[in-house]
Amino acid sequence: MCGIVGLFLKDKSLEPKLGALLSEMLVSLTDRGPDSAGIAIYDSGAAGHGKITIQSSTPKADFEGLEAELTRKIGAKVSSIVKSTHAVLDVPADKLEEARAAIAELRPNVRLMGVGEAIEIYKEVGLPADVVKRFDLAKMSGSHGIGHTRMATESAVTTLGAHPFSTGPDQCLVHNGSLSNHNNLRRELIRDGMRFETENDTEVAAAYLSSKIAHGQNLGEALQSSLDDLDGFFTFVVGTKNGFGVVRDPIACKPAVMAETDQYVAFGSEYRALTKLPGIDNARVWEPEPSTVYFWEH
Repeated sequence: MCGIVGLFLKDKSLEPKLGALLSEMLVSLTDRGPDSAGIAIYDSGAAGHGKITIQSSTPKADFEGLEAELTRKIGAKVSSIVKSTHAVLDVPADKLEEARAAIAELRPNVRLMGVGEAIEIYKEVGLPADVVKRFDLAKMSGSHGIGHTRMATESAVTTLGAHPFSTGPDQCLVHNGSLSNHNNLRRELIRDGMRFETENDTEVAAAYLSSKIAHGQNLGEALQSSLDDLDGFFTFVVGTKNGFGVVRDPIACKPAVMAETDQYVAFGSEYRALTKLPGIDNARVWEPEPSTVYFWEH
């Protein structure tokens, strides 16, 4: 089944409430996916700075001393905020790739969740309410975000198997459905230089979009291309540094509902995920059409 939520804020006054609103939306869909959960939050951050979100099953051992070691390794100041099994590293934007490579060398057991100037990703095995509490997500602010609660059907219940999947700078994707041609696409994308951490079909979808964007398409164009190249049943909600997009396959058998007001655009697998949003009673509410791309950018 799985449950998806997304919220793109037009009204900057709502940004301090983004984490709280997204968290409530996600928890409302717990029965659609009790295995694992995750949220990606986009916050503009400080100019010239980038973020690397990492995860460890032994955070005390892996995170202790990492700031100082990375600072020496890349020759630039690194700071971090630790939240349970995750840490968000603040590094100069022009040192992101160098820092990413240094982390792999210094802490080979650490898992990369996301890299970019705006994105932070938190995901773990467990119920949405537990994941939200574990990372204090309700107190986070930002401009937009997406979330997912998972019911695994084709792969193991692990942290890496949880959504969102991030395969490009400031890009991530959540998915409800199943792709039938992901193995062939994975081989093609590997030849194109993409890297994979799991056998999950959703990671292939994320990498497909990242590849299209890296080759010059914008988010809307990449989502349109997916309708021709991806086989199976899918509803995707995608985040980029400035954007938020939705697309459903031609059959559109996976549930989806959207709402828009002057303050926000929201997505939920079911309407109950939207009922606590401000002004929802006066929102334009609709079911996204099959084979139709919807996207918004700041």
